[in-house]
Amino acid sequence: MSDFDVAVIGFGPCGALAANLLGQAGLTTLAIDKAEEIYPLPRALALDHEIFRLFDNIGVLDAVRPHVAPFTASQHFGAQGQLIRRIDMVPPPHPQGYTPSMVFRQPPVEAALRAAAGRRAGVRVALGTELVGMAQSDTAVTLRLRGTEAGTVTARAVIGCDGASSVVRQMLGIGLEDLVFDEPWIVIDVMVNEAAAARLPHSSAQYCEPARPTSYLIGVGLHRRWEIMLLPGEDPREMVAEARIWQLLSRWIGPEDGTLWRAATYRFHALVAETWHRGRVFLAGDAAHQQPPFIGQGMCQGLRDVANLVWRLEHVLRGRAGPGLFDSYGAERGAHVRRLTGRIKAIGQVICERDPELAAARDARVLAEGGGAPLTITRQEIVPPLECGLIDDSGHKACGTLFPQPLLAAGGLMDAVCGTGWRLVVDARMPVGPGGAGPRRLAIGPHGVAEAEGVLARWFDAHACHAALVRPDHYVFGVAAGPEAVDGLVARLRQRADLRGDEAFC
Repeated sequence: MSDFDVAVIGFGPCGALAANLLGQAGLTTLAIDKAEEIYPLPRALALDHEIFRLFDNIGVLDAVRPHVAPFTASQHFGAQGQLIRRIDMVPPPHPQGYTPSMVFRQPPVEAALRAAAGRRAGVRVALGTELVGMAQSDTAVTLRLRGTEAGTVTARAVIGCDGASSVVRQMLGIGLEDLVFDEPWIVIDVMVNEAAAARLPHSSAQYCEPARPTSYLIGVGLHRRWEIMLLPGEDPREMVAEARIWQLLSRWIGPEDGTLWRAATYRFHALVAETWHRGRVFLAGDAAHQQPPFIGQGMCQGLRDVANLVWRLEHVLRGRAGPGLFDSYGAERGAHVRRLTGRIKAIGQVICERDPELAAARDARVLAEGGGAPLTITRQEIVPPLECGLIDDSGHKACGTLFPQPLLAAGGLMDAVCGTGWRLVVDARMPVGPGGAGPRRLAIGPHGVAEAEGVLARWFDAHACHAALVRPDHYVFGVAAGPEAVDGLVARLRQRADLRGDEAFC
């Protein structure tokens, strides 16, 4: 086995996306996984539009679409069965160009990601291969492997995408900070028949009942999932017995209504790595963090990690930026994970309240937030922007937000038509002057490339700006109020990111 630019340890969804992005960037990549086959049962259930945009960027959208469906609204019912809150998605026109919240079947989606990575020039996949040793110098990491591809290989950087029990994290000696959430649950997946599907609720639901908090989720097609809190004294091993599972589900369905697909007990944790990289070795996905599943962001967070990291690796390994660019990876992702996990914990604490008096007070409080009626919030407003790291320090509210992707009037979404990478996107409702040095300029509007639904024009108006400097992972570095402020914005980026010449924007 020859040397590589990057080695990816773990070839689940995060590792497969990383291998695709690295291969697309022209970096030679080795991806290994100790398992030879994809895990065949459902695990993650939810995706959002940011992740769909990444899938579109790497060309797997057509392969993924058959295994995806819109996420139904989630209705939260209080201690007495009353509706107290709804969590839905933002209405159309959708800001990223796709349905904002989706459910999916993980095994075929993961297979599509793996197949795409395996087709990329410069990407080598070694399944049935395990990492058993690692040492690094100032310039490379040496990996000892056993299994199908036994031996020693060197890489200029390593990404550990190897799950919650990460061997990479353990070899680095990186601990996990406990964000103080630890609850035992059983997750039950059933393929129901059509009669049962017609009878079951047509929206997802959170039953915030003190006797036994329960989540009901509608997957793709006839897939239904129940997440049911275990009570003190219940033995997790006994609770996964089939007879006990059907007893737990008897409120909704019986054995005659479908086929039990999977039942597993979990402890829902809130954990984050104390540091996200040591030298040239980086953590991503469950290796770096774990959070409760209450708004379906676990896998999305891991995929955000690799999208945030890969363009940094490309810049530094190609000499386009200094190694200080790596430091903002952990700062950004760590702060984002902590903030989102805090919001997920708050939702989980609402759901998991087991004291009847406190549950009644909770229901009154949540209803009061909606003025006495159930309040509807969106999953998109729960996910925070980046709040630190490689974003402009102007304090503008657009900095660190996910930049929209408009549908263009000539057909096609902005990324597919205009490309990705660093972009200075300009509001072209007025004539646009000549471009200067720096990132590629995209003029979107009547005096440039016309959009179809006004998504970007409304964004510029809401943020009172003329241009946005957008990073390769689609987050806003900063904005300029007028043409005269653009050069200063680009100069601040060069300084903050230690970018080296205009080739850094290629």
